[in-house]
Amino acid sequence: VLAAINEADDYPDEMCAEFQARRDLICSRLNAMPGVQCHVPEGAFYVFPKVEVPGMSSEDLAIELLKGGVLCSPGSAFGPSGEGHLRFAYTISREDISRGMDKVESVLISLRDDA
Repeated sequence: VLAAINEADDYPDEMCAEFQARRDLICSRLNAMPGVQCHVPEGAFYVFPKVEVPGMSSEDLAIELLKGGVLCSPGSAFGPSGEGHLRFAYTISREDISRGMDKVESVLISLRDDA
């Protein structure tokens, strides 16, 4: 701890910038997907986009995304007002976020094609 205090005084700024880059990446990717609206959070490490796929609940969507290789929480887990949303954390690398968003986009396209 002492070494970190003495030698890493710029670490908080570096991590703040990194999390801002991750946030901007995930939000821009989600907002580019049809049927998805993602507010840009100001002080969190997760996003809570509204995701519309006709005939599917947030739990149904979360299960389909899990089958596609992406873990997220259904909005309904956060109460009735959360229905229609999904929760994604952006605590992973930008590369992993990009790969995950590729999978999300693919699953959503497939679900809409099947509808």
